[in-house]
Parts: sequence; structure tokens; C-alpha cells
Amino acid sequence: MDISIWCLLVAFMMIYAPRMPAIRGVIEAEGRYDLANPRPQQARLTGRGARAQAAHENSLEAFAPFAAAVWVAHYGGTDAGLRDTLALVFVAARGLYILAYLNDLNPWRTVVWTIGIFSVIGLFVSPLF
Repeated sequence: MDISIWCLLVAFMMIYAPRMPAIRGVIEAEGRYDLANPRPQQARLTGRGARAQAAHENSLEAFAPFAAAVWVAHYGGTDAGLRDTLALVFVAARGLYILAYLNDLNPWRTVVWTIGIFSVIGLFVSPLF
């Protein structure tokens, strides 16, 4: 399996990285985590917990285009080195994005988000070159 496929697994797992700070935020604010109906609790989060929940949701939104772009690059015959590099850039950008979001580091959050989206666009168009 090539690096870009492994990056899919890593990116998928990174979706859930911000969940622990979000859950911690709920427990700190409300004393318990409601497993039966957690979304209302998550909607009431503020501060770092709210940012963690937002980072989780944004990671969910970013995963599908990345997965599709890796598929397009893979089956479109993109050079493996380019494909793997762009996938690694995406994973690194997403990791930095989560850290920037959790720590309220603007405009760095936007900068690394932009790097990530450009790597996805690069993967989509890479079979053209």
C-alpha cells in the first residue's frame, strides 16, 4: 500500500483527535457526558471545548474531498511521489489545523487550512500533468 493510502487512514483517525478536548469541555461544564443525547451538550460548549468540537466537525467535512482526491490521483495515474507528497502535506496541514484551532491561533488556522485545501485541489488536478 502506498503512502497516500496510509494518509487516508491517518486523516480518518485525525477526525476524532479533537473529541477528547470536546468531551472534557462538556464534563467540566456540565459534570457529566450524556451518551444518550450528547449533541445538545456539545452545542452549549464554549471556549476550548467549542473549538475542539468545531475542529472535529471541520475534520469530518475535509475528509471526503481528500479521500476522493486521493482516489482520483491514484486511478488517474499521478506520479506516486507527487501523490504521496500532496497527501502528506494534507495530513500535516490537518494536524496543524487542529492544533491551531484548539489553541485559538488565528490567522495560522486559516493559513494551514488553505494549505490543506490546496493539496486536495492539487491531488484532483494532478492526473492532468
